[in-house]
Amino acid sequence: MAATKNETAASYDGFTADERAAMKDHAKEMKAAKARGTRSKAAARADGEADLLAKIAEMTGEDRALAEGVHALVTKVAPDLTPKTWYGMPAYAKDGKVVLFFQSAAKFKARYATLGFSDSAALDDGAMWPTSYALTTLTPDTETRIAALIERATA
Repeated sequence: MAATKNETAASYDGFTADERAAMKDHAKEMKAAKARGTRSKAAARADGEADLLAKIAEMTGEDRALAEGVHALVTKVAPDLTPKTWYGMPAYAKDGKVVLFFQSAAKFKARYATLGFSDSAALDDGAMWPTSYALTTLTPDTETRIAALIERATA
C-alpha cells in the first residue's frame, strides 16, 4: 500500500529540526525585508544592524563573545558591508548579496562556531580554497587573519 502525501511528509527526515528552523528564520527575514519595502539605504542598514545585534544578543557565552568580536572587525575593516541576518545568523552583504556570515556553535549543536564566506566573496585561489573557518577564540592573531580574509573577500 502506498503512503499518503501526509504520511510521506510526516516521515520525511531530509532536514534536521535545526535546519528547518534556519529555513523558517530565512522566510521571516524575507517577509521582513519585503514589509520594509523601498526604504532609504540608511534605514535598511539600520534595520539590518538591529536584526543582527538582536541575534547576537540571543547568543550565550563564547558564541556571543565571538559574534561580537566578528561584528566589531567587520564594522572596522569593511564598513560598507550591510549588516543583516541570513538564515537566522549574523551576516554581512555587499550589493544585496551575503558575503560572510557567523554561525554560532549552538545553532547546529556543533563543536565550534564558524566564520563562513559565500560564493560572492572574492576568496578564489586556484582550483580550490576554503570558504569556512572554525572559530573557537579571538586572539590578536585570529583577528589579524579574519581582517585579512574580510579585506580579500570584499575586494
